[in-house]
Amino acid sequence: MADLYNRILSFLRSFSFISILIRLLLAMTAGAVIGFGRTRRQRPAGLRTYMLTAIGACLAMLLVIYEYTMLTGPWSPAVESVGMKFDASRYAAQVISGIGFLGAGTIVAAAHQQVSGLSTATGLFAIACIGLAAGAGYIELVVIVILLLLFVLEFMYPLEGRFKRRTRNITIFVQFDSIEEMGSITELIRSKNAVIFELDIENSKRKPEDDLWPGAIISLKMGKEHASHSEMLSSIAELPCVHAIRELIS
Repeated sequence: MADLYNRILSFLRSFSFISILIRLLLAMTAGAVIGFGRTRRQRPAGLRTYMLTAIGACLAMLLVIYEYTMLTGPWSPAVESVGMKFDASRYAAQVISGIGFLGAGTIVAAAHQQVSGLSTATGLFAIACIGLAAGAGYIELVVIVILLLLFVLEFMYPLEGRFKRRTRNITIFVQFDSIEEMGSITELIRSKNAVIFELDIENSKRKPEDDLWPGAIISLKMGKEHASHSEMLSSIAELPCVHAIRELIS
């Protein structure tokens, strides 16, 4: 059994048409598996973006192997005559640099000091590395990393949300009538034994024709006896001066 396993791996790592096709299909499959979950959640980069990224990275690594094979084989006389040197790492390095531009395009500074797209950017970086590994024929690594990425991006996603909602630290955005009402909001928060870490005032409005309503981003730590996020949000929402409130979860 072990001998058969080693023979299969040896074939997959050989530089033949069939092994190249398998590597490209493996990279494309990895991008599809990871990208499907991102598309389902309507993230900036979805199924096709992840598939194309993985295929492109795999192609770059295959070019490394092809160039090395040719320079040490059919092209070796020309290489010896001109003294050409070959650095296989530069292709992979350029892929990683290029992914930086692609990842930066998915990171967006949203309203109320929030940033979105970080998971998408890091996911693209990881899928590019998977493509490089697939192109190099490191099949075991590709399979292991696909499983790890699925665990992090799919199974850890709801767990992370639950964890953040159960912590005593919370950041909220509140819209209210006038700046004079800010005192009643902070007084209510402190009455529940919560500690305010940071408070930023900003102007906001629902529609262009509406008057500006003041808004505040409040970071606080709730007391042990009032550690429910929903309870804190409901208490503030019941104030007559409050127009809107929501929890900010990055």
